[in-house]
Amino acid sequence: MKRSLMTALCCLLPLGYWVNAQSGISAELKTEYIPGSNYIRPEDSVKTNSKSDFKRVDLNLSIPLSVKKDSNGKVKAWSMLLSGSYARMTHRNYETRLFPNEMLNAQVGIQHVRPLGKKWSMMMTASVGVYTDMEKINFDDVLGQGGILFIRHFSPNLALGGGPVLTTAFGVPMILPWIYFDWKTNGKIKFNINFPEGMEAGYQFTDKFALKAVVNLNGMSVERNKDGKSMLLGYQQIIAGLRPEIQLSDRLSLRLTGGTTLIRSFSENDRKIKSIFRDKKMDDPRFSTTFYAAVALRWNL
Repeated sequence: MKRSLMTALCCLLPLGYWVNAQSGISAELKTEYIPGSNYIRPEDSVKTNSKSDFKRVDLNLSIPLSVKKDSNGKVKAWSMLLSGSYARMTHRNYETRLFPNEMLNAQVGIQHVRPLGKKWSMMMTASVGVYTDMEKINFDDVLGQGGILFIRHFSPNLALGGGPVLTTAFGVPMILPWIYFDWKTNGKIKFNINFPEGMEAGYQFTDKFALKAVVNLNGMSVERNKDGKSMLLGYQQIIAGLRPEIQLSDRLSLRLTGGTTLIRSFSENDRKIKSIFRDKKMDDPRFSTTFYAAVALRWNL
């Protein structure tokens, strides 16, 4: 059940990244690389000689459509969200093909953020996208989702929120829970938790340079046809590492991440609601731990 929920949530726009309203266009371009690591068979947990790598490019773009401030200086905004991820995998020494060579997730959405009094705010988002293995793109590859998040701001550094998310990842509309938790410290020591995307702790050496230890969860989902049936394939990874962050200018920052993959796996489910509650008889296919590297540019216009 846990992996099925994770597969569905991987279809969603990165809510945590966009939860703060922007007064101008903001974007992130990120590349990731994971070298080939051994495939571990789910039926007996044996590490095989088969290997798969992972290379991905992500682009997230937020375009404000309307930004206003109320009498208390709090922001009410409408934004357009564009998100795209393209991944390519090379598979070696497999007797039969198990995983896709390419994956594409591309979404367009709308987001609305507004205050609800002094301590509360609300975020609504709706999107539609294509989630495909690039072999045959049809209407089954199109998934829609939307959600509403109510956030309680206990202080400028602590916020907790929750709400329902509607997704069509399982073929019919269904509601899943979403939780948002954001906490950070003041001063040079930084600690931030943004559930479910991850957490980071670091030190701000100067205004231009910080070094952080990070743990991040992300993934991709694709629809594919298997024996004439529409299936949802989810790829999940959890990484841990160090991240130097360099402020190149007032509007541009560079983030370099080096570390290891704690978890890297696939899960597959038919697109039925009962699949999310069904316990699997064996573990999901996964890969051995290996090196992880990423480079990201963020800018605000």
